[in-house]
Amino acid sequence: MLTNYPHQAPIALSVHAHNRVAGRRTDQAWLEQVWADPGTRVLVLHDAALVVPDGADEPHWVSPADAPAGQRVLLGEYGDQVRFAVLAAEPPAGTRTEPLRAFVHTLDADEAALTLHAVALAEWHGSHRFCPRCGGAVTVSEAGHVLVCDSCGRSQFPRTDPAVIMLVTDGEDRCLLGRQERWPEGRYSTLAGFVEPGESLEQAVAREVEEEVGVVVEAVDYFGNQPWPFPASLMVGFFASAATTDINVDGAEISDARWFTREEMRAEAEAGTLLLPGGISISRSLVETWYGGTLPGQW
Repeated sequence: MLTNYPHQAPIALSVHAHNRVAGRRTDQAWLEQVWADPGTRVLVLHDAALVVPDGADEPHWVSPADAPAGQRVLLGEYGDQVRFAVLAAEPPAGTRTEPLRAFVHTLDADEAALTLHAVALAEWHGSHRFCPRCGGAVTVSEAGHVLVCDSCGRSQFPRTDPAVIMLVTDGEDRCLLGRQERWPEGRYSTLAGFVEPGESLEQAVAREVEEEVGVVVEAVDYFGNQPWPFPASLMVGFFASAATTDINVDGAEISDARWFTREEMRAEAEAGTLLLPGGISISRSLVETWYGGTLPGQW
């Protein structure tokens, strides 16, 4: 626990929601057996988007008998159910596709973890249709978790790109939030950025903060992490202490940034002029930990 913040908000997507049963991925007899079980549940995707029945307002799990043709991907065991995803070439009739972002603020933690696993694999399959080493065709192996090149034999595994996400605080116990130009009016959140080659996580925090808002940070403390398949990130959260407080936004990634006291945050959020991070994002966990309780207002 961070000693400065006795209320440490949970990170929804860091929970152990399902057993990935990696040892079963090459067990063809077992895979066929559980696929034949009507109690097995399947999430259907197309082009890494969720396939949702017309009229429904959330992702829908179906039985294997009701799943369309497509690449089967084993997600794992959830309670007494086995869960799969099917990567369909076309969405079935009577359905529509929705991006995961449409649901990340409404899914509960367990369903979100399963759904993010499925979307991350769908994104990987969509971007690795050929061997990146020799350009050869690939064959799917290990229930969707390995691609093997038919030409050079090299195996490809799902990729995760590390990114840092941080809440910066200053000596007056204010927190720094920024916004992007394309966001709805009043929406502010934590700063974030990708880790560059040869860079530590702490170095990435300091570089991204200085690049985006011109603030120099010193102490950097680890908070937690969560998967974030947009398209293939692992978001690693930190608190960072500011050595300087003057703001100079880059105008590209960040269009505006502000320091907030808790009183300012509460008043503006309750008035509806400040929209704070919501749902299952680690950004909400970071801000809520600093705030000391449930955030006011809405995303």
